Amino acid sequence: MKSHGNITPRQEALAERALCTAFAALETPEECRAFLRDLCTPAEIQAMADRWAVVEHLQRGLPYREISRLSGVALATIVRVARFLSGGHGGYLTASQRLEAARHAAHG
Repeated sequence: MKSHGNITPRQEALAERALCTAFAALETPEECRAFLRDLCTPAEIQAMADRWAVVEHLQRGLPYREISRLSGVALATIVRVARFLSGGHGGYLTASQRLEAARHAAHG
């Protein structure tokens, strides 16, 4: 994470929490998309979308090279996503589980 020389670690943590709270306040994918487009560059959004696409491929058990071939994502990125999917902070897993539960509820 980029470090700001005049901002304390506590202030950085509070700013990150405020950003997360803003995401959590959004109610629809369209609102989230608009927020991301205001907040990030197109390249930043694409990088996050690429990582998220890799999660689904990994959960389906595809080999890394096959994921790279299908998605165009670099092997180093795939390895990083796999590492965080299995031993990160739980964000990928929580999001994918909630989306799966929502799919089941919609079709159940």
